Amino acid sequence: MKWKIATSGAVLAAALAAAPFAQAVEISYAEVMAHTCAGCHGPNGSSVGPAAPTIAGINPELFIEAMRDYRDGFRAGTIMPRIAKGYSDEEYKLMAEFFAKQPFKRYDQPHDAKLVERGKRLHDRYCEKCHENGGKASAEAGVLAGQWLPYLQYQMEDYLAGKREYKEKNMKNKLTEMLEKEGQEGLKAVLNFYASQK
Repeated sequence: MKWKIATSGAVLAAALAAAPFAQAVEISYAEVMAHTCAGCHGPNGSSVGPAAPTIAGINPELFIEAMRDYRDGFRAGTIMPRIAKGYSDEEYKLMAEFFAKQPFKRYDQPHDAKLVERGKRLHDRYCEKCHENGGKASAEAGVLAGQWLPYLQYQMEDYLAGKREYKEKNMKNKLTEMLEKEGQEGLKAVLNFYASQK
């Protein structure tokens, strides 16, 4: 009995000593869940690798819709359909609110500077209506400016293959129109314009 009291006292003393530190690093449940995304999407949702998008600053409704679409099999992905099934709708909402508050960080990345000016003109003609401010802002569509070039290329392949057209027919139509008039070089120019932005 004395041993148990002594142990409890030691544990209590250690807990009290650590209490100020525990308060200093206290994080919310939403933040804990969001940190599980860092391996692909980067710290606080700012991607540092070419295969995954930055989700910092995302419109919460877009985040929730994407997670549900991955979960329900409406959106193609490599690992996201499995990951999305591990969370509830309430957890989607908490993560969406967390990521919406994070700043979108843009990193220097390789791009073809000779294509950027043409890409800007084509963006203005075909994409600006939904992806405003040169692709840097959007209430209804994803932010494109500053996303990694390989990621953008993967997404265009999905649109062209019909993997994302069930809700985003306007995007598919605009992309098809641009390709018919400007060819693959036009698409390449637009993507390099987005990759050039900081």
